[in-house]
Amino acid sequence: MSKARKDFRVDSLTVQIYDSEPELALSAAAIIQQNLQQILKHKQTATVLFATGNSQLKFLDALASLNNIDWSRIICFHLDEYLGISENHPSSFRYYLRERIEKPISPHKFHYIQGDVLEPLQECERYSKLLTAQDIDLCMLGIGENGHLAFNEPTVANFKDPLKVKLVKLDSVNHQQQVNQGHFPNIESVPKYAFTLTIPMICVAKKIICLAPGKGKAKLIKQLLEGNITQQFPASILRNQPQANLLLDIESASLISEQ
Repeated sequence: MSKARKDFRVDSLTVQIYDSEPELALSAAAIIQQNLQQILKHKQTATVLFATGNSQLKFLDALASLNNIDWSRIICFHLDEYLGISENHPSSFRYYLRERIEKPISPHKFHYIQGDVLEPLQECERYSKLLTAQDIDLCMLGIGENGHLAFNEPTVANFKDPLKVKLVKLDSVNHQQQVNQGHFPNIESVPKYAFTLTIPMICVAKKIICLAPGKGKAKLIKQLLEGNITQQFPASILRNQPQANLLLDIESASLISEQ
């Protein structure tokens, strides 16, 4: 595991800066490996919440290449999914995770949000019950361009949300981000609604690992670490989470004063 070039805290959040994105990805995979090995010494199964998006790609490749995790004892969930697209749509998060996690590692079970159901509110309830049936041992996160976690946009994020999973309307910033990252050809093709785990549901995880590499994240990271803790910047809630680690590379950390 690569050693972080800098390691410090902002409020309750642990921040680690690595020399490059590949080093960050390898270290994140090693952290997950060590945590799962420890958990499985004391429990029959462990539960992991997976994120999607470009920030996770190198990490997921590194994780899938590790040999010392008993994936047959790992139960997997994910953070969010679009409403109205099938599991075989190339921009479906089910497709993303099936190809990058389920097929390579064959976990004990991967519980997916069924994004193409006819009764989305019933799907929220079904997935909420599955999530709360056991502890969430590990949660992976990325940070969106407007500071969102999963699909908790500034317009819908609620730090005291009574729900576990909810249906939300996606804002224009998110639509543009999906197009910019190549997930959809144009704004018109981006789904207007999505399922998301809520902020409180994410924060019940016993360990949170948030990955935010690349110079495109630099302004976001500065705001996250030096701005106010507010629902208008949902990722700022991480500063209240002592179980959370934020992993940066030198590019994403380039604007913060600690750098």
